[in-house]
Amino acid sequence: MQIIEHSIIGTRSAVLRLRRPGSQLQFVLFPMLHVASPEFYAAVAQRLRQCDLLIVEGIGGRSVLTWAITLTYRVLPANKRSGLVADNIKYRSLGVELINPDVTTAEFAQGWRAVPLRYRLLMWCVIPIVAVAQFLGSTRRLLSPEVELNDLPSAKDEMYSDDEFTGHFERTFGGDRDERVLATLSELIRTRSSERIDVAVVYGAGHVPAIVRGLADRHGYRPRTAEWLTVLNA
Repeated sequence: MQIIEHSIIGTRSAVLRLRRPGSQLQFVLFPMLHVASPEFYAAVAQRLRQCDLLIVEGIGGRSVLTWAITLTYRVLPANKRSGLVADNIKYRSLGVELINPDVTTAEFAQGWRAVPLRYRLLMWCVIPIVAVAQFLGSTRRLLSPEVELNDLPSAKDEMYSDDEFTGHFERTFGGDRDERVLATLSELIRTRSSERIDVAVVYGAGHVPAIVRGLADRHGYRPRTAEWLTVLNA
């Protein structure tokens, strides 16, 4: 199942609706990208207003570490010719109840310190290079096959799955945070399954495969419909 699709017309994100028999509660997954066209974020915001509850990604608080890491994508909108903007949705102003189950900066920093020093130093060295490449590459990154994402691991993912470097960073940036959001969704299923509500899960596209698998394996939720939103036209 495709989550982010690349084609000759551009890049699209699949909004997934998950249901299970015997439950009134439905999940609507919004695979997000850190930068996109303004029209993409406007379309997402419009659909979020129609939901009953928002589960939104976002590390709580500010730190030098998160500032440096997010620099790798914040530089893209700085290139005005790209037409890109960073996620500009004011989630708490949409008039919908919101829960943010993500880690705090302190918790994220704790996970970061668990990464061996040599890998952390390598990351600090790579960040400026990636930022410059992103700025110069502008829209090419979002309009390349590299952005494609499926619910199953790609051949490239499987190739690096046993790599120590990759494993450490997957736990820091993904695994622990994925478990946090899945715990929140599990609690909603336990307490509100009898309610006919749409729960929007607004998380980075990279988290969506784990969320889809977790809801399927633990609770029997399956994607039933998908709506494509254009991230960027070619």
